Amino acid sequence: VIPPPVIHIESYSEDSISFSLKMTTNIKVSGYVVNIYWTFDTHRQEKRTLVIEGEKSIQKVDNLTAHTPYEISAWAKTELGDSPLSFVHVVTSGTRPVSPSLKAKAINQTAVECSWTGPRNVVYGIFYATSFLELYRSPHNSTTSAHNATVLVQRDEQYLFLV
Repeated sequence: VIPPPVIHIESYSEDSISFSLKMTTNIKVSGYVVNIYWTFDTHRQEKRTLVIEGEKSIQKVDNLTAHTPYEISAWAKTELGDSPLSFVHVVTSGTRPVSPSLKAKAINQTAVECSWTGPRNVVYGIFYATSFLELYRSPHNSTTSAHNATVLVQRDEQYLFLV
């Protein structure tokens, strides 16, 4: 039986998490697959996937949000097959940023100007879809460090926006 990998949180800060991965077996490990999950605005679960080569590994994940719960799951790729999943939870330190105040205004039938308030020197995600279900499951999205963006949309549709 292949055991799950051990995920150990080495350290965390306002915008990063460092963790190590190891196996408690003599089975040869060729690498790991790691998923980092977090929830955006209670509507959208985000995920970042890392594919890591090698047996032992210390990883640092940057560009995270302060005071946000993250779930890290991992499995090992071994000579005998994939291991079961292992999970760990961590909340980044600091104070969570205030949600931006969004205004969306149609420029024409296929363009919407989005503008918002919020701190400088951060990256904003713009998410949009034609239904709440689509906004949750598979929204269109883009990122910017500015406080406005023009989004191209399909004509004759109504859209929901999140920043």
